[in-house]
Amino acid sequence: MEQSDIAVGLDIGTTKIVAMIGRKNEYGKVEIVGIGKSKSLGVHRGVVNNITQTIQSIQQAIQEAEADSGLKIKDVVVGIAGQHIRSLQHSDYITRPNPDEVIDADDIHTLCNQVHKLVMLPGEEIIHVLPQEYKVDGQAEIKEPIGMYGGRLEANFHVVVGQVSSIRNIGRCVKSAGLELSAVTLEPLASANAVLSQEEKEAGVALIDIGGGTTDLAIFKDGIIRHTAVIPFGGNVITEDIKEGCSIIEKQAELLKIKFGSAWPGENKDNEIVSIPGLRGREPKEITLKNLSKIIHARVVEIIEQVYLEIKNYGHEEQKKKLIAGMVLTGGGAQLKHIKQLAEYITGMDTRIGFPNEHLAGTNDSETTSPVYATAVGLVMNSLEHGAKKFQEEAVLKSKEQREEELKESFDEEIENKEDLKPDPHAPGKHTRKSIFDKWAEKFKDFLDNAE
Repeated sequence: MEQSDIAVGLDIGTTKIVAMIGRKNEYGKVEIVGIGKSKSLGVHRGVVNNITQTIQSIQQAIQEAEADSGLKIKDVVVGIAGQHIRSLQHSDYITRPNPDEVIDADDIHTLCNQVHKLVMLPGEEIIHVLPQEYKVDGQAEIKEPIGMYGGRLEANFHVVVGQVSSIRNIGRCVKSAGLELSAVTLEPLASANAVLSQEEKEAGVALIDIGGGTTDLAIFKDGIIRHTAVIPFGGNVITEDIKEGCSIIEKQAELLKIKFGSAWPGENKDNEIVSIPGLRGREPKEITLKNLSKIIHARVVEIIEQVYLEIKNYGHEEQKKKLIAGMVLTGGGAQLKHIKQLAEYITGMDTRIGFPNEHLAGTNDSETTSPVYATAVGLVMNSLEHGAKKFQEEAVLKSKEQREEELKESFDEEIENKEDLKPDPHAPGKHTRKSIFDKWAEKFKDFLDNAE
């Protein structure tokens, strides 16, 4: 298999690090050929806080993925999250030098590059510049301006901003693990790619990725990303609450949450009890499932209310901005029992659990289509798109250079053929090589001299 055909996504999460290798099959679907995961030790709430441990975890996940697929990994696309991420709306425009030529990918590239030069707060850096709608010569609501004529190209942008130090730390970990970092992608965008269908993005949908350390949100409407946010708590806070509330160790709290946890306290009977072995010769502890689900319920309600606040900030209550497709829950936290019903009850929005099988080939096993791997699958898809885009851009630039070269050659030939435009080699003190402009200027001067 060609190295260029495969793509690798590296999801550096708070609870786990996943390396996923994928490629496109002949039907254009993504096929996962290898997966490796390791416990994440150096990451807190989506931000690296221990470089050495993170490097070790990355290497472990990569080795596992390489062994699983039989391929050597060179470069990866990494996801970024954390409470330092913020997003803003910005509009910008360019005036095109030649309105008689159609708008091409180059013009859009120039416009996006201009936004990348925005002055940010100290210590912040732009991660993504995502065009929303374009305006060409005042004509609004254009989704794809390529191929149109116009002098002024304008666009609204969704700009995602993050902390320079956090981005650099992730880059350092990846490089120290012996890998190349080909791109950094915002995690909610990656998850959205893997989980949402085009119809949902058109109708209006909020994707909520409940991870270990953070809850990521991405809102789409009319097929365009409208809002992104990272809420700085996720599944780990629920585990922490169980640990405190039941006076047990973290490992047991996590197992309790996964095996018996529910976000809806009403469904548990008072007499349902689970017994937990005590520490080193101590008596076992008995915990009622009703109490357990009350602890979980309180924290999940808080997470969903925070998410709903962000959705309201976007403007979901306005008729024009209404999210018809409701919410899609994904990530490890979405596996909690009855979380879908609770989310519907709190927000009044239609809700479904998102599995990353939307764009995956049917041959993939059920493990890869678990909501836990939504971000990793999305990163693989982004990596494949990134590769294809790079290839297209290079092709466009090449053809542009070729066109310019051909024009230059034909122009030079024309000048060569016109005898009266040839410079006089015997003229004193003149350079034989002159620009076209100089030659025309001389001819014009001679014409004026003769006219006198």
